[in-house]
Amino acid sequence: MPIVVDVDVMLARRKMSAGELAERVGITPANLAVLKNGRAKAVRFTTLGALCEVLDCQPGDLLRWEPEPEPGAAEEVAGEGAVAAARESG
Repeated sequence: MPIVVDVDVMLARRKMSAGELAERVGITPANLAVLKNGRAKAVRFTTLGALCEVLDCQPGDLLRWEPEPEPGAAEEVAGEGAVAAARESG
């Protein structure tokens, strides 16, 4: 998915546990885990606002967009890495 959730980054910066964040935001730890692991299909603005309030951050600190790799791009990169490694060892 091209939207990446960086809740873990903000938790580390704030030295806060996921359990504490879930409690303070008012969501279940399971729902926070779904969000953190990138399995969420949607986020309510009220939840996003509560996360930002508790973590003292902006929505852009929690969410970012990364383009999806083009089909076959991973294979090309892996192939190039193997060729480079072969050059270095040979």
